[in-house]
Amino acid sequence: MPDTFIALLRGINVGKAKRVAMADLRTLVEGLGYGSVRTLLNSGNVVFTAPKSAAKDAGPKIEKAIATKLGVTSRVTVIDATTLAAAIVSNPLSKVAKEPRLLLVAVFASAADRSLMAPLTKQKWAPEALAVGDRVAYLWVPNGQIESPLAIATWKALGDRVTARNMATMLKLKALTGKI
Repeated sequence: MPDTFIALLRGINVGKAKRVAMADLRTLVEGLGYGSVRTLLNSGNVVFTAPKSAAKDAGPKIEKAIATKLGVTSRVTVIDATTLAAAIVSNPLSKVAKEPRLLLVAVFASAADRSLMAPLTKQKWAPEALAVGDRVAYLWVPNGQIESPLAIATWKALGDRVTARNMATMLKLKALTGKI
């Protein structure tokens, strides 16, 4: 039985330059041989099934196909549904971050990228807050992320090694995966 995975595309449908129709994205991912392809919202979130062995190459494979067939470049981070569910359940900021749209879940391209967050964990961010998990960082940005010192420092430290979704979106993705 195939496992369920989530592809998080960085920068798709942000601004006018990287617009991709979700129907085109679904068709592209299906064309790569992945099953049960679904998209969420209009922001480059794709849920699909694949054998666990095929998931390792899914990110680069989807990245290349998007560039070749859709003419858009985007970093693609793939996580499995179990990792997504664990990131939601393990949220250490749940007592502070009461508004899901203002809690960012920054997903590392690989678990090794977690180490790049170490200097940021030593700083004080109030009224913002930071916590780092195994594959994600949690950023509470009560005044929004655009001018958030914490979000800016995170993007600077990780560059294209991270992509983020707010907790509201992560909960919707979890619902799409069927993981409880």
